[in-house]
Amino acid sequence: MPVVGFLNSVSADGYAMAARAFRQGLKDTGFVEGQNVAIEYRWAQGQYNRLPALAADLVHRRVDVIVANSAAMLPTRAATTTIPIVFITSLDPVQLGVVASLSRPDGNATGVTSLNVELGPKRLELLHELTPAVNVIGLLVNPNNPNAQTLSRDLQAVAGKLGLQLHVLYASNERDFDLVFAELVRRRAGALVIGADAFLTTHSEQLAALSASSRAARGLPVPRIHCGGRPDQLWKQ
Repeated sequence: MPVVGFLNSVSADGYAMAARAFRQGLKDTGFVEGQNVAIEYRWAQGQYNRLPALAADLVHRRVDVIVANSAAMLPTRAATTTIPIVFITSLDPVQLGVVASLSRPDGNATGVTSLNVELGPKRLELLHELTPAVNVIGLLVNPNNPNAQTLSRDLQAVAGKLGLQLHVLYASNERDFDLVFAELVRRRAGALVIGADAFLTTHSEQLAALSASSRAARGLPVPRIHCGGRPDQLWKQ
C-alpha cells in the first residue's frame, strides 16, 4: 500500500477543512485512506522549528510522497532530493530555489503557489481605501515564516508612498497575541494587516475577536464585515 507523508506547520484542528479536501481529492482519483493508501500525518502545532525533524522522520520512514504546506516546503526540500514532494505555498518557489521554474519545476518538487505574499501590498492599499482616516497601521507577521522579511519590506515601501506609519509586530504563538495588541494600543494604531501565514490564518477568529475588543476598549466603533453585496458595502463602521 502506498504511503503519503502529510507534513503541516499547524495543528490538525486548525487545518481540518483543508485536510478533508485533500482526502476528498485523493478519493476522487481512486485512493481511499485506509483502503488502498495510507497517510502519515505530521503536525508541527505552530512550532516551525519542529519541521526539519518531522520532515526527516517521514524520509526515514520511506514514504512514497510528501505533501507539505508553505512553511513545511523548505524543510521538506532540504530533507530529501529523491522522494517526490507536492507543496502548496504562498511564497515564490522559484525565488527560493525549490523548483527551476513554474512551468517546468524539474527535480523532485512540484505544487501550487498562490503568490500570496505579492498580494500583501494590495491588501494594505485596500485597507487604506476602507479606512482613509487611519494613518497608523500594524502589520502582524510570524517571524518563523520565510516570507516575513519580504512581506515587511514590501509593505513598508507601500506605506511610505501612501503616507502611512506601518509598525511590524511579531507573533509565533498564542502567548504573543496579547503583547501584539498592547503594542497596537501603545502606538495608537487604527488598523491591522495580517501577513500570509498558516499559524496566523488558523487563529483568524481569535485575532478578529482581540481586534474588536481592543477597539471597543478604546471607545472606537467596531468594524463589521458583511458577506455579499457590492464591494463598497463589505466594510461598515
